[in-house]
Amino acid sequence: MIKFTSSETVTGSRSGEIIAVCTSPHKQVRKTNVKECVVKENHGLEGDAHSSREPHRQVSLLAQESIDKMRDLGLDVHPGDFAENITTTGIELVLLPIGSRIKVGDSTILEVTQIGKECHNHCAIYQQAGDCIMPREGIFTRAITGGKVKAGDKIRIL
Repeated sequence: MIKFTSSETVTGSRSGEIIAVCTSPHKQVRKTNVKECVVKENHGLEGDAHSSREPHRQVSLLAQESIDKMRDLGLDVHPGDFAENITTTGIELVLLPIGSRIKVGDSTILEVTQIGKECHNHCAIYQQAGDCIMPREGIFTRAITGGKVKAGDKIRIL
């Protein structure tokens, strides 16, 4: 059994940084890095196809470290290519328990609602590589509070 001191967490680091903020008006496609966007409370990112549709999947996050795993397989992939809204670095997102709250930027608070997802129709990345990291290492959240989020913002586990 692993024991943690009050300054340690299961994620190793309590804070990280946003690498990219990505949106798309359509589902099941790669998203475009828009660099900054407004997250609306109980809605998601303005202009994104997943906003408000499923309350437990309003904003998706994927770590750059996960994208790098696919790059190591020889794929030319970038933030947004896995249809994630926010690409992060420095936090092992997949280890966060459901119910965890994350502060993004100055005021946005997201609550983890789902780890990974079922991939019904293999995406373009899966077709290229025979694998896709989002179903295993992507996380989904709902927007508790809104605000502007942008690349370079700090992200921290509350």
